[in-house]
Amino acid sequence: MWVCSWRGKERTAWDAADPAWTAKSSRLIKRRARLLMYGTLIACFGLVTYLFGVFLALPRHLLGGGERFLAFNEWVVWYSGMPLMLGLALGLVDLLVLLGGKRSSRQMVRYDPIANPRVTVALTAYNDEASIADAVHDFRTHPLVDEVIVVSNNSCDRTLERAAEAGATAVNEPQQGYGHCVYRCFQEAMARDNELIVLCEGDRTFRAYDLEKLLAYAPHADIVNGTRTVEGLRARVTQLSTFMYYGNLFVGKLLEAKHVGRSTITDVGTTYKLCRRDALSRLMQHLRPTVNLEFNAHFLDLALAHGCEVVECPITFHPRVGVSKGGNVNNARALKVGLRMLFGIVWGWRPLRT
Repeated sequence: MWVCSWRGKERTAWDAADPAWTAKSSRLIKRRARLLMYGTLIACFGLVTYLFGVFLALPRHLLGGGERFLAFNEWVVWYSGMPLMLGLALGLVDLLVLLGGKRSSRQMVRYDPIANPRVTVALTAYNDEASIADAVHDFRTHPLVDEVIVVSNNSCDRTLERAAEAGATAVNEPQQGYGHCVYRCFQEAMARDNELIVLCEGDRTFRAYDLEKLLAYAPHADIVNGTRTVEGLRARVTQLSTFMYYGNLFVGKLLEAKHVGRSTITDVGTTYKLCRRDALSRLMQHLRPTVNLEFNAHFLDLALAHGCEVVECPITFHPRVGVSKGGNVNNARALKVGLRMLFGIVWGWRPLRT
């Protein structure tokens, strides 16, 4: 992949004479130019500034404020156009000039058939004794599942016991945090022989029958990411509020803008995904388990940055069994996690406390 092959190499006089080096170097520079992402953020800042200026007119009319308040109000509205236009210009340059160099050089749609469609399923769990047995049973009875692994992240209840009783391989991850739990899931699944690895949760928000959908997309990608954004496939009441739904969509589109031309992203918070073993083995050394509730966004960001082909697949989304302990506890918690995702996408991923 282009990042793995070229990042960190020094250009020598010999390299400079190599047309292949020049071409790949040019594509690398274009892909590193995140103009659409920065343009989106700058334009959003301009829009927020403009709306702030518009709302300032209300207290100015109600309370007065004189000429100085009027001048300030007009200044805010007038100059909010500058970041709006700058952001628009950056985005247009990325889309109209640089996009061709950022898209995959593949001329045809990828079709890489799976020799053995059987999968290993790894489920994350934290105090999920009310749901884990049913989740394990659901996946174990699927005809293409060889093994179900449950990784409990220091659960205080009988999650591990219930998982083992239901027939899963149950292990405990002692380091607290969602990132550590997911990383351990990958480690355990990689220790098996299956080419395909499925990550999911043990809270019954997802179903085993969606495996056929993920497998249908598998020949076209290294990672098939389930998306919960299709309205007809979501239960009427789930843990995703309207604020969480559209916030998740916004962060997904910002990640898509960062890697424009590489993938379509609408859901950065979903756990349900299918990974090819070879792609996951390349990513493991780059993943940071210390990234907590933002880990799924971190995973997608690094996958795209390291040249993996990521395709989204619509999946069903159901009410959670039990109480949510992650980023969907309430809108305030979701906002906090969403801002951390934004920070990670734009400025880099760092371990943060919940």
